[in-house]
Amino acid sequence: MAPASRRSAAKPAGPAPPTRTLIIDNGAYTLKAGFSSPSSSSSATSTEPHSSDSPPDVESKPSIIPNCLARDREKTVYIGSQLSKCRDFGEIVFRRPVDKGYLVNWEAEKEIWEHEFFDKKAPLHCDPTETGLILTEAPNALPQLQTNCDQMVFEEFGFASYYRCTAPTLNAYNDIQTMFPIPIPTRNMAKPQLPAEILLLIDSGYSHTTITPLLEGRPIQSAVRRLDVGGKLLTNYLTRLLSLRQYDMRNDTYLVNEVKEACCYVSRDLKADMERTWKGPKGDRREIYATGGGIAKDYILPDYHNRSKGYVRDHEPAAAGKLKNLTTGKSAEAAEDILTLRNERFTVPEILFNPTDIGMKQSGIPRLVMESLSCIPFGLWPGFLANILVVGGNANIEGFMFRLEMEIRALAPAECIVRVGKPADPIISTWQGGAALAKDANALSKLSVTKQEYEEHGAAWVARKFDGRTLELPTTLCSKYRWTLEVLAYGDIGAASRAIGPGCPYCPRLHESVFRMINQRVFRDYAWPPWAVNDAWTVGSVITDKH
Repeated sequence: MAPASRRSAAKPAGPAPPTRTLIIDNGAYTLKAGFSSPSSSSSATSTEPHSSDSPPDVESKPSIIPNCLARDREKTVYIGSQLSKCRDFGEIVFRRPVDKGYLVNWEAEKEIWEHEFFDKKAPLHCDPTETGLILTEAPNALPQLQTNCDQMVFEEFGFASYYRCTAPTLNAYNDIQTMFPIPIPTRNMAKPQLPAEILLLIDSGYSHTTITPLLEGRPIQSAVRRLDVGGKLLTNYLTRLLSLRQYDMRNDTYLVNEVKEACCYVSRDLKADMERTWKGPKGDRREIYATGGGIAKDYILPDYHNRSKGYVRDHEPAAAGKLKNLTTGKSAEAAEDILTLRNERFTVPEILFNPTDIGMKQSGIPRLVMESLSCIPFGLWPGFLANILVVGGNANIEGFMFRLEMEIRALAPAECIVRVGKPADPIISTWQGGAALAKDANALSKLSVTKQEYEEHGAAWVARKFDGRTLELPTTLCSKYRWTLEVLAYGDIGAASRAIGPGCPYCPRLHESVFRMINQRVFRDYAWPPWAVNDAWTVGSVITDKH
């Protein structure tokens, strides 16, 4: 029999790891894409994105590319970044591969990817056989959709390696403490960066809003909550209001989306703002309504001849718009197209906080946050409430962050400190986390699947690995804590609590253990109220040492 060393030497070595990684945050409205590698500089996580019509530097900033196929009234078809060449968005029709947050149309997505990544003239051109891929998906995606995605990546495109993960997971690889009003000193980005120890991520994008608690970068599945309200629903609701009250905008949703982004805000006092925009009883118009009350704004619509973009200005009661001229029978040739927005400015984004206003049987974001925390042991609440991060396009709505923090404070326990922060650019935050992960070659190699492994083990094995069942937890934590995290990852909160309950034989000195863990590692730099530290059972239900 041959020696063991000879047998191991005869085993063929695996393929060399790819030299760079393509990170794609595959959103429903736009996809954020760019390259990163262990040798790339810290500029790979810069907060200034490139638009789709300006080529990015290699391994620099992400490109923001419309994730759609579009056709204008002249029957011209635009693929992805070609949309920037369109000059008339009137009655434009979109075909989007992502519906309700999930990638359901690979025929359209393949056409976009081939144009953006595999065309030789594309700014982000790459050879997939020499490139790794990090691809995001929405939480709780259907297994069949995940399998289709894995097959397309390896069998159709042939990427060298591949890591599919939920979008909230990548945000844990950012330096989140710098995103809060009172930041903690940043870590050294030159060193391999572990995921954030504890984080409650709110992702409010185009299709939906999700609340995901993360421990050591891993989501607690049983606590994930989803609100079926996103930018698309807000745009459609504003379209309906404008079509009923002013112009018929049902075929101009792209334009209405620009109106929403330019004019809408979240009210700090909804009742007072509604009072200021009330027209008054019939035949007795209130003066504050005629002047706008400081809330009304005029949006000048583009005519796609002299103006290709609309703009906002203060409300001018004396200005005669085309709509007013048409209703009075006057000539409208020289008049501007003006949309006057009053309570539409704040009632549309109000749906994020009160979906029942339009008949939805769901709670708003603040209550969903508390519903998510109700599935987590009470001892972890202070850590999550002190580290709430908001990403996605809706985070840019004026007043959104203030209102969210105010309502969460009102619902949270009085002893807990509530901190709500957002990145400098919440749209590309997920991509930046993926770029930071790609800089740590060892961590990424443990998470990724190579094409050789896919061909050897099959799609079912890949699905199990990406579900987290074959991933190893950090070895620096005690065995009891690592086991508890594993239980939490599967959603069995009861088993985690029972394992180290009161009088646990493994932890006769529970108070000392909890204090040591807080001071040394697990919840370093987080604000804890006195009751959470003194109540050893509450904290120790999830965190403890095994003696």
